[in-house]
Amino acid sequence: MADASPVTRARLDGDDLSRARFTDPDITGARFTRANLPLPDRPRPRDTGGVEYVSRVPRPPLDGLIDDLYYLEGAPPYARLLLPPTPSALLIVNLGPPFRIRAGIGTAGYADGCAITMPTRAFEFGYPPETRSVGAHIKPWGLAPFLPMPAAELCDRPVTLEQVWGRPAVAELRDRMATAAGPHEMLTLLEEELMRRLGETNGLGLVRHTCGVITATGGAVPIGDLSMAAGVSSTHLAQRFKELVGVTPKRLARTHRFTATVFAIDPAGPIDWGDLASAAGYFDQAHFCHEFREFTGLTPTTYIEVRRRFQREHPGHVLDSWPLPAD
Repeated sequence: MADASPVTRARLDGDDLSRARFTDPDITGARFTRANLPLPDRPRPRDTGGVEYVSRVPRPPLDGLIDDLYYLEGAPPYARLLLPPTPSALLIVNLGPPFRIRAGIGTAGYADGCAITMPTRAFEFGYPPETRSVGAHIKPWGLAPFLPMPAAELCDRPVTLEQVWGRPAVAELRDRMATAAGPHEMLTLLEEELMRRLGETNGLGLVRHTCGVITATGGAVPIGDLSMAAGVSSTHLAQRFKELVGVTPKRLARTHRFTATVFAIDPAGPIDWGDLASAAGYFDQAHFCHEFREFTGLTPTTYIEVRRRFQREHPGHVLDSWPLPAD
């Protein structure tokens, strides 16, 4: 069984495909966080560029849904930051002045916080001079157990935290965090709230195992093989993904491949775009450039220029990994 393919292993491990089994090993293997490094197993403060950042992995069973809980406070490096899509979701409890998000052609303000399922396009965040929040970086399927609606309804449409959990509950949580002794206690409060709200979600086991195969193959697995390995139709699999992730398996695979390719780029060195596209499995350089524009709104060369600007103007900043200056 050790030499089974990733698709076969998913079928063998997925004996419970109707309900999530949070005690299963996490086979996703990738965390799209700062520098794409493993997250710490205990709180670790960072204070770079006037921003304090504290993060830790939640305890089981939340660690099967969430990559890390974090605390962020300080002056952002830019008033507006562009956040290209990654295979992850986001939950923010806002404790400072309202921030704004531009998604598509619309812009909205968020005073209490927001929930964002896995996006398909870049979002622009507009920050106040001082920002303060507690949040969670969530695996693609991980937000579903905490949502009162299908994830597909929120695709590329961030919603306020009040719309997800209701005004009284959010107000109470924010009040408790505002009087907490410090960041670590705030992370514990969020963890306790998430634990309290955690329940069974039909189909989460199926989606989680399929996401693991997509990640293990870098998004290169044939989509038809996924449904065959799971023993369900491609239509059923796509429906489950839309309900729990917000996008189809094909879209998740595209996002994995694009994100992994871009994270592998060293902005400080020379880049052969043709070789990069070929190594990532794109049909040709034109195909890769098309993906780049669709995911970021930028050409590859413009992306590198903006990334180098961030590194030049804010060397070593805690946020320098994926967000881009939008000013």
